[in-house]
Amino acid sequence: MVGDRDRNEQGRAQQARPRDALGRPLPYGATGVEPISEVPLSPEGTLAYARALLDQGRPFAAHEALEVRWKSCPDEERELWQGLAQLCVGLTHQARGNAVGASRLVERAAGRLDAYQQAASPTYGLDLEALIACARVRVQGA
Repeated sequence: MVGDRDRNEQGRAQQARPRDALGRPLPYGATGVEPISEVPLSPEGTLAYARALLDQGRPFAAHEALEVRWKSCPDEERELWQGLAQLCVGLTHQARGNAVGASRLVERAAGRLDAYQQAASPTYGLDLEALIACARVRVQGA
């Protein structure tokens, strides 16, 4: 460790502490959830992986999977992947009991995704309006 951060062999920050299903760090040596793969996947593979993580009740991990894609995607798709990741962060905040943070992140994501859709960019079969509406219901109705 360098300072207070865990680092990998290249010196990049890398969390070595186990985490719970909502991404909260657990004590070293505790049993946490399986870390996600940081190997970039195709758009379709990323969406399937993120969906599976959401189905498992792991919105934080879904956010991380989408973040891997946004860091490796073409520039013109960045708003899509960032917006989807922000929706998942909003769901994470809701699950952690932070209703204000949840609402803010969902609205920030909605702005990104609305702008992305207006540009007539590829959505890989996603109904972005329905995703935004679903996230809004989840963070407001929980």
